[in-house]
Amino acid sequence: MLVDFFYKLRKAQIPVSITEYLALLEGLSSRLSGYSAEGFYYLARATLVKDEKYFDRFDRIFGAHFQGLEESFAEAFGQVPAEWLARQAELLLSEEEKRRIEAMGGWSALMDALRDRMEKQKGRHQGGSKWIGTAGTSPYGAYGFNPEGVRIGQERSRNRRAVKVWDRREYRNLDDDVSLGTRNLKIALRQLRQFARDGAEEELDLGGTISATARNAGLLDIRMVAERHNAVKVLLFLDVGGSMESHVRICEELFSAARSEFKHLQHFYFHNFIYDSVWTDNRRRHDQTIGLMDIAHTYGADHKLIIVGDASMSPYEITMQGGSIEYWNEESGETWVRRLLAKYPHAVWLNPVPVLSWRYTHSIQITRELMRERMFPLTIRGLQDAIHALKFGLN
Repeated sequence: MLVDFFYKLRKAQIPVSITEYLALLEGLSSRLSGYSAEGFYYLARATLVKDEKYFDRFDRIFGAHFQGLEESFAEAFGQVPAEWLARQAELLLSEEEKRRIEAMGGWSALMDALRDRMEKQKGRHQGGSKWIGTAGTSPYGAYGFNPEGVRIGQERSRNRRAVKVWDRREYRNLDDDVSLGTRNLKIALRQLRQFARDGAEEELDLGGTISATARNAGLLDIRMVAERHNAVKVLLFLDVGGSMESHVRICEELFSAARSEFKHLQHFYFHNFIYDSVWTDNRRRHDQTIGLMDIAHTYGADHKLIIVGDASMSPYEITMQGGSIEYWNEESGETWVRRLLAKYPHAVWLNPVPVLSWRYTHSIQITRELMRERMFPLTIRGLQDAIHALKFGLN
């Protein structure tokens, strides 16, 4: 099993060698991983991967290759009591039943009721319509249904109805080494190029050499000039996690193409909408954030701003104080994005959701208006239109 895993890592172009493989075997022999699947995962990653940029690729291969590993550990080292792991089956409701469930009446009412129930609730609930629990129609909890609720303790979105998520979630960085499907994206991005000569003199100036040689009575006089580079500066903001998991592939292709085309590229991640801070590494997003105002003070107004996201969320996340599903934001996302656009007037929003679906999502309509209609689909044609729009500032 480990030998096959080793070859899969090499096939994925993760630079692992026999030395690292032997180090993993030695660690296992010394029982450094203990008797848990998690311990084995961290030991394997620590010994086989020497560069953080390969962590995401490693995670995908590890998950596919060792699927069911936790069950194997349980069989070998004892079973966890079934009642500890049991999860109530998800409540299945008909469309007619879903329509009968009423929303609580807005953001303020929803959050006030949550505070009240957190103070009064003393035990676990399931299948109900009021308390924080599972598999019911309450606005609070997991694995149930409510048209407007707060998701607590659920691994991922199911109905995409939550207006706030009370969980700490982990997202993975986009892979900038994706090559398949990026050729057309590169061609589209090249329309934004503006060349300038900078750096050391390392490129032959053919015209200058011919002219100088002629003036020098035929004696070769080689002239060099600085190499030409793409002088365009780009700030790239990428939405990750949640509903964006469905669009990871196309976003990775765009990210990879942008990294190869633009010398001056800075990228940042956010979730759902941009607030007072963003981050550059999803593994450290809880303790290494970057203030949006710090970005505005660091990078000049000559930068082009490209925001990538599906803009599919609760409208509260855009318009309300405290609307973020990750933490309590003191100012609305709309306020922060307006500040960003005031500093960077050459801005566009790329949306991976098909255009025909935009009019059915309220948050997309709000975001389009906020961007002054400079939202474009994440397609080749949409990218071409976005590049054209980036050449002109916001009116």
